[in-house]
Amino acid sequence: MSPSESAALYEVRDHIAVITLNRPGVLNAVNSALSAAAGAALERAAADPECRVVVITGAGRGFCAGADLKEIAAGRSIYDPDHREWDFAGIVRHWIPKPVIAAVNGFALGGGTEIVLAADLAVIDENASLGLPEVRRGLLAAAGGLLRIHRQVPAKVAAEIAFTGEPISAARAYELGLVNKIAPTGTALPVALELAGVIAANAPVSVQQSKTVLHESAASDTGWSSAEWAVNRAATKAVMASADAKEGPRAFAEKRKPRWTGR
Repeated sequence: MSPSESAALYEVRDHIAVITLNRPGVLNAVNSALSAAAGAALERAAADPECRVVVITGAGRGFCAGADLKEIAAGRSIYDPDHREWDFAGIVRHWIPKPVIAAVNGFALGGGTEIVLAADLAVIDENASLGLPEVRRGLLAAAGGLLRIHRQVPAKVAAEIAFTGEPISAARAYELGLVNKIAPTGTALPVALELAGVIAANAPVSVQQSKTVLHESAASDTGWSSAEWAVNRAATKAVMASADAKEGPRAFAEKRKPRWTGR
């Protein structure tokens, strides 16, 4: 990405806003710039009268590799300093009334999966995978992953995903209902745009109010309520205060296996 390019791009096609995470050199790993740009793009889509549906995708061969662990290892924030309330990538706590579709065009583990869990619908490339590998780095899936995964798949499957950190194939994600469609290699965005087009052809007010009813009627158990995020925040503080939370990103940056101490 050149200095003149935004870390997230925004364009509208036939009433569909496409937000492209734009750090392809690092598989769109999230730093502060990406959080700020993606959050601003999502806010723009919410206010844009020409936009009826939002599609989020990634530039290059990845959707989102999660948090930029090198930034974390260096002690730098990965959040938008002006809108911390939007949380990871400026997306995971940034609720808008318009439908949001994740077009998972490639690598999407960790925070990438948490963006998918925050989206209303998802399309995944047949070669892509999902998963919450944070436990392998001494971290916590704190961007809504633990709050939402067990509401979207059976409890024991959610526990396996959270505790093992192992990836889930596109086929398994579809089988579990984590995604709506599997796209042939390289076509996640076009397939997502096709799905978005079906939605955009419907009455905008009807669609937005339908989303509001779905959200509000289940707000206490979908990973959006303040009480749930308070529990999540307490757990995150405990994890991030540990020595292992420093060791995981450091080991990643140094390309070695982590040496856990359990402290």
